[in-house]
Amino acid sequence: MTRFLTAAVAATLLAAPALADITVKDAYVRSSTPSSVTGAAFMTLTNDGAEDDRLIAASSDVAGKVELHTHNEDENGVMRMTEIEDGIAVPAGGMHQLARGGDHVMFMGLNAPLEQGDEIAVTLTFEKAGEMQVMIPVDHERKPDHGAMSHGD
Repeated sequence: MTRFLTAAVAATLLAAPALADITVKDAYVRSSTPSSVTGAAFMTLTNDGAEDDRLIAASSDVAGKVELHTHNEDENGVMRMTEIEDGIAVPAGGMHQLARGGDHVMFMGLNAPLEQGDEIAVTLTFEKAGEMQVMIPVDHERKPDHGAMSHGD
């Protein structure tokens, strides 16, 4: 009986999918002006797991609506911000940077101004890793060269 249970446990462990192991690094949030009704969060997502994963949603009590956004250039060369509806891929053993001028978490309809030095709670939802709550500092002083563009600065 012991051999049967050991074999069953081993088979279960081997059959279980390896989940992504996501970490969030260098996160910060900012708004373009102190009275702005929008803000954005930037960070590096690292996947140390054996499976690809995908950031599929974000939420926070600081805003009426939170979406995953990116910037795309239109046919006239104008950069436009658009929602990412199918999520942001985070490859196994790799990373994805959410940076100014690129992919980011967008906060719309802020309930209060984002004050320098505050921290906000954000829940990131991954396809495989599930929900992860992170505390992100408000940093309006972060240098614009942190990402590809100045994001309106």
